[in-house]
Amino acid sequence: MDELWRGEETEARVRTAAMIRDLLWREAKMRGGIGELEHPHSPNALRPDSPAAKRLHLRHLEVAAECGRVAQQLMDEIAARAGRAGASYPEMGAATGLTRQAARQRWPQAVGTRWHLHTMTGRQHPHGAGTMLLRSRDKAVSTGWDAVRKGEAASGGAIAAVVSDSERQVVWSCVFDPVDYDAVSIDVPKELGTVPAGGGEDYQMWFYHWTQFVDAELERRTTRT
Repeated sequence: MDELWRGEETEARVRTAAMIRDLLWREAKMRGGIGELEHPHSPNALRPDSPAAKRLHLRHLEVAAECGRVAQQLMDEIAARAGRAGASYPEMGAATGLTRQAARQRWPQAVGTRWHLHTMTGRQHPHGAGTMLLRSRDKAVSTGWDAVRKGEAASGGAIAAVVSDSERQVVWSCVFDPVDYDAVSIDVPKELGTVPAGGGEDYQMWFYHWTQFVDAELERRTTRT
């Protein structure tokens, strides 16, 4: 089934490429004053050393260059929309045949306006989970900070918070310190540094390990001298 799907995808790409080539050739002929159904019917049908071939090939090159510029502009517009919709640089790179670093360099402003705040609530097991999407890193951090600082006053309040960027990387984290009775910033372990998309099994597993880490951290802070 996978091989069939890949074969259909390849055929679709070949058809798309052929349509674009045909469109550019027809436009080049039109600019050269040649009717769509008139000879030459393909670039290879021209005598390679004739002045007419030179003129038409240059027209063809002109049209292809214009198409490239339009395609680049269109890619910029689409990348911005994709970023606003939550796409990450690895996903953009996969869609365009680029590495994550190359996609970031190509569209530096496309991603980074979405910050995910994850909160852990309840002093006892099972802990509850909350998520919030914000457009500002500072706002996400301050919201998480306030939630943990104020939440511990109630048994169901927040005891920990994590902020991740649009690439799901943790950029800030805090827990409620039961001794100082205040929220304190902490670093999460490397294995918790990437937050899977919410709702799935991967996220549930990440949240489970996060609760273990937070519980151990709270226990350590409670028993410290």
